[in-house]
Amino acid sequence: MTCHELANRLASLRPELQAVEVARLSLLILIQAEDAGKLDDDEVLLKAWKNASFRLEAAADQHAAVAEELEQMCSSGPVAFTPDQLWILLRAVKVQSQILELYTDQPALA
Repeated sequence: MTCHELANRLASLRPELQAVEVARLSLLILIQAEDAGKLDDDEVLLKAWKNASFRLEAAADQHAAVAEELEQMCSSGPVAFTPDQLWILLRAVKVQSQILELYTDQPALA
């Protein structure tokens, strides 16, 4: 199954999804699928869609939280890093690596 075919199926099964969401989910589903041929089954496809949606939402939530922490940290101006600020930076790196892993299906460095 190609990404285009999968996008068409997702759009027909879930017409409320925006085109960008369909494209993003199609890519994530195909990356995570062990056998793209099994996605012909509507139940398998919907299960894969829910899994990809959950992972994407979790990554987006983590990214938003870390971005807010980084914004707060940076708004205080240049100062020596405290241990808490170092942990914020480490979490930011970890979240970014998880997002890369989500899209590339390759182990991230962090």
